[in-house]
Amino acid sequence: MTDFQKYTQRYLDLISSENWLEELRISGRNTVGVYQNLLEDHGNFAYAEGKWTLKELLQHLIDAERIFAYRALRFARKDKTELAGWNEEEYAKSYFSSERTLKSLIDEFETVRKSSVIFFENLNCSQLQETGIANGNEISVETIGKLIVGHNIHHLNIIAERYLPKLEANRDGL
Repeated sequence: MTDFQKYTQRYLDLISSENWLEELRISGRNTVGVYQNLLEDHGNFAYAEGKWTLKELLQHLIDAERIFAYRALRFARKDKTELAGWNEEEYAKSYFSSERTLKSLIDEFETVRKSSVIFFENLNCSQLQETGIANGNEISVETIGKLIVGHNIHHLNIIAERYLPKLEANRDGL
């Protein structure tokens, strides 16, 4: 198994059912639910020094989904142009998420997710099986859709395991 296959498999393994389109909807609702339950000042919370804030993490989900969906669009339309990779840490340096409200980020996430759902649910089997090269690796449109889901679930797990317990502990200590 290549490093890329290992990277993608760790996300694909997080999808709990074969119906990844429904999981796309569910993970979107779960993400919105988590963020809607945060206080505005929680958005600037990071669980450790050098880690993204909750706002930055949501912006990362938005950017990643846009990039993945763009790749899927190109490949579904039989565009065989090799697409470059992206550096999430470099993107994060330009987020300025602390200047945004949680609501504005949630709204953007919901809009991007709705667009992704509509796009993927209207692809036929042939389009889902189209492949292309992104970041030097061949990948199918369907796998890209599944990566959006698994990547989202991965970050929801991090929020549940690392962010929320510390936020809760800080609240209890007040």
